[in-house]
Amino acid sequence: MRPTDIQTLVSVGRPTIHPDGEFAVFATSRPDVAANRNVGQLWRVDLPAGTPRRLTQGVADASPRISPDGTTIAFVRADAGGKPQIFVIPAGGGEPVQATAAPGGVSAFAWSPDSTRFAYLSRVVEEGRYGSVDGLDAAAEAPRRVTGVRWHANGLGYLADRPAHVFVIDAPATGAEPSYAPAPAVGVPGERRIVAAEARQLTTGSASHSGVVFTRDGLEVLTAPEEIELDRRDLRSSLVAISIETGAVRDVLSPSANLSLTDVTVAADGTVAVLASSVGDDGVDFIAPGVGLWVIGADGPQSLTDPESVDLGEVGSHVTAVGDEFLVHRRTRGRVHLERVDRAGRRTVLLSGDVEVNGHAAGGRHIVASVARPDSLGELELIGTGALTAFADPAPIVAAPVELEISGRDGYPVHGWLAAPAGEGPHPVILMIHGGPYAQYGIHLFDEVQTLVAAGYAVAYCNPRGAAGYGRVHGRSIRHRMGTLDLHDVLDFLDGAIASDERLDAARVGIMGGSYGGYLTAWIIAHEHRFAAAIVERGFLDPISFAGTSDIGSFFGHEYVGEDPAQIAAQSPMAVVGQVTTPTLVVHSELDFRCPLEQATRYYSALKRQGTAAEMLVFPGEDHELTRSGQPRHRVERFDAVLEWWTRHLPVD
Repeated sequence: MRPTDIQTLVSVGRPTIHPDGEFAVFATSRPDVAANRNVGQLWRVDLPAGTPRRLTQGVADASPRISPDGTTIAFVRADAGGKPQIFVIPAGGGEPVQATAAPGGVSAFAWSPDSTRFAYLSRVVEEGRYGSVDGLDAAAEAPRRVTGVRWHANGLGYLADRPAHVFVIDAPATGAEPSYAPAPAVGVPGERRIVAAEARQLTTGSASHSGVVFTRDGLEVLTAPEEIELDRRDLRSSLVAISIETGAVRDVLSPSANLSLTDVTVAADGTVAVLASSVGDDGVDFIAPGVGLWVIGADGPQSLTDPESVDLGEVGSHVTAVGDEFLVHRRTRGRVHLERVDRAGRRTVLLSGDVEVNGHAAGGRHIVASVARPDSLGELELIGTGALTAFADPAPIVAAPVELEISGRDGYPVHGWLAAPAGEGPHPVILMIHGGPYAQYGIHLFDEVQTLVAAGYAVAYCNPRGAAGYGRVHGRSIRHRMGTLDLHDVLDFLDGAIASDERLDAARVGIMGGSYGGYLTAWIIAHEHRFAAAIVERGFLDPISFAGTSDIGSFFGHEYVGEDPAQIAAQSPMAVVGQVTTPTLVVHSELDFRCPLEQATRYYSALKRQGTAAEMLVFPGEDHELTRSGQPRHRVERFDAVLEWWTRHLPVD
């Protein structure tokens, strides 16, 4: 795979399905280097065996939702000012009609049960900020007064001056005459209304809201309000129901339940179910969160799944009510399976094997899922039948990874994969380490691996202790001892992978990783000097400064490395940077607020001061998600820089 081949990698978003199961609608997305953005449209496929056809011609249409009456499709598209808004089209296709004109854009929305209106979330900016006053430049805005423990978020920026609030608006008729922006006229106020209905704001104040779900009767909207804490971080969620007519608020779930919410759904009988994890009495125990399925009854939340062994916490996972049962995503050993859970907690596997389920929908007798497999980043499948789409391009696949399980130095099984080039070798080997740490490498087509293999490198990558998908004990095992068991696991896996293939050259190895993977890379090269070179990317490198600069700094480091100075130093790459002799490329993004840029610049400066060969690559305008959703040109330029670094320091014979 060449760097520009990322353009061939099509992903399929969360689908939506007609209430009777007649057809499904989904959005695709792929990077486009010439346009320098991710592009995609909506598609429709009749069930059970229709041919997919493109429904829209937008640049980046996303998040389709079919109305409960099955007549209309709502989706998100950027307006003329680049703000995401709700648009609607007839279910059979047609010209989109704009439904909202939210100045802050729309971040989430839901149909009412009677298909007449939307509830949506939109950020409301403080007057005088973010261009809300013509001619007032950002540099001339008033200072921001910070009184809480949080003030910014990765991918967003400042928080307190633009909380997300709940709005409702009538859905426009798709066949009606469109609304027109009035032309300027003398003596006439410059009204710029371009949508048929006026939105009504349901929430006010400083709390920011996440999620909008209608109750079964459509009279209330469920949402989770969140205030910025004054003194200490609290991850416990509350869930409230807001009356559409009066704005009255009633509590559905109290923070005293000690749950952090991920997703909410409402069953046919009105039962509220949530994906949530317990964060303990102190409200910050987030390490290896046991995300499970809960139903909220008169006596409070009741767990339907075992959080110790059943992990429903994959990024993007959601829950759907189907009759009296629920559909969920289970993360396990590099896979994400689709399961059905009944009210007694009994689980039925609907889709398993070498698959990562990204989204699903149910209607009538059908269930569809957007999935990734070893040969594809995204397809739509009908459960029980198979693939409905064929977007995958086989060209980027250079080598099929081989699954391995290596017994580590203490006998612990380390699970992962080895991808190697064709030919007799000997091939140099790169050890790649994922972020998180509570995340997992999976079985889907992985651009990072395929690009390196195409350049002649074998790649070993695994899910060491601390990773997700192997139970909470596995995930929590490195709490307050980062750089111990996880270091052993990745190095033991590397040695085991090399021993499994005689074509690999144990004397020529490199190491790289991002985020937590950047942390472990930096930690390893301070203790192991066998690597020809290293790439430390968007790393968690100094727990002390991280606490005061990261958007999660108020709790992340304390929970993972503790608060005792000696204990922190015993797990800090910055504390042992003086031991690094390995040539190191430090890669970071300017707007990374998860692992702020100062983590990279301080680490790089220390390497240079002590005479270690080092370079730094900084990407403007990007945040912590560069490798996944950054500008396509930057993603290609990053690949080029990575390959050039390895060509210099770990050349392929």
